[in-house]
Amino acid sequence: MATPQDVLPAPALTKTAGPPPATAPDAAAADARIVARRRPGQWVSAAVALLVFVMVANSLVRNQAFQWGVVADWFTATSVLNGLTLTLWLTAVTLALGFVLGTVLATMRLSSNPVLRTLSWVYIWIFRSTPALVQLLLFFNIGALYPTLGIGIPFGPEFLTVKTVNLFGPTLTAVVGLTLLEAAYAAEVVRGGILSVDRGQLEAAAALGIGRRRVLLRIVVPQAMRSIVPTAGNMLISALKGTSIISVLAVSDLLYSVQLVYLQSYQVIPMLMVATIWYIVITTVLSVGQYYVERHYARGATREGLPPTPLQKARAAYRRLRTAADADTADTRSGPGRTPAKETVR
Repeated sequence: MATPQDVLPAPALTKTAGPPPATAPDAAAADARIVARRRPGQWVSAAVALLVFVMVANSLVRNQAFQWGVVADWFTATSVLNGLTLTLWLTAVTLALGFVLGTVLATMRLSSNPVLRTLSWVYIWIFRSTPALVQLLLFFNIGALYPTLGIGIPFGPEFLTVKTVNLFGPTLTAVVGLTLLEAAYAAEVVRGGILSVDRGQLEAAAALGIGRRRVLLRIVVPQAMRSIVPTAGNMLISALKGTSIISVLAVSDLLYSVQLVYLQSYQVIPMLMVATIWYIVITTVLSVGQYYVERHYARGATREGLPPTPLQKARAAYRRLRTAADADTADTRSGPGRTPAKETVR
C-alpha cells in the first residue's frame, strides 16, 4: 500500500528573501576602490612654483636694502596720507567724469547721424593715439597756444574771455587731461556693452509696446553691465595707477609726496616701497569690490547659478567642521556598550 509520501509530490523549495549569494568575481568588484589618476607633473610644478615663491619672499624679508623699519615709520606719515587722499580723489573724479563723457561719445558713435559718428570717432582716435604724458604737458602749456579762451560769435565779437595762465593750474590740468583720456576708453567700453545685448530682445520689447526709456533701463543697461563692469574695473585700477604720471606737473599725489621725502633723506628704496604697498592695498580693495559688483550683474546669466564666494566657502567649511565636532562629541558621550546617539534604534 502506498504511503502519502509516495503519492504526493515533493514540496517545492521556498525562496528566501534577500539578495542571492555573491559570487567570487562580484565580491572582488565590490571590494575594488576607485583610485584617482596620478598626476606627477602637477606635483612637480607646484613644488617648483612654491620653492620660487619662498625664495622671493625670503629675499624681500632678509634684504637689508629695503629698510622695512623706515617703511613702517613713513607708511602712515601725514604727507603720505595727504598724497594718497589726493590720488583717490583724482581717480574718482576723472573716472566718473570720463564715463559721463564716454557715454555721450558712445551714443554719438551708435547714432544714425553720420556727422556725430564721425566726430566721436575722431575724438576717440586722437586721444587713444597720443601718450598720456604728452597730453598732460600740452594742457599744462596751453597758454603758449591759446593765451585767452573766449565765448562769442565765430569770426565776431567775444562775450567772455579768460586768460589760460590763470585758469589751468597743475591740479585742474591733471583733472582735465585725465578725464579727456579716460573718456576715449570709456566710450569704447560703453559701446561694446550696448552692442553685446541681443537685438532680438529689443525687437521683442518693441513688439510688446514697451517704451524706449523702460527698454533702456530694464533690458539694455542690466545686460550691458555684464560686459561693462569687468572692463570698467580694469579701467578704475589703471586710472588709480595712472595718476602717478601727474607727478611731472608737481601735483602732490602719492608718488610726488614720496619723491619729496626721498629727495631730502636719500632713502629712495624704502620710500618707493611705501608708495608700492599703498598702491597694492588700494588695488586689492578695488578688485574685491569689482568681484562682488560682477556677481551682482551676473545673476540669472546661467542656469547653474553663481559659484559660492570665498566667504560662503569659509562658512560652509566652518559648518562642516562644527557638524563633525558635534558628531564626535555625541559618540564620546554615548560611551561603550550604549547605542550611539546618531544611529536609529530599530
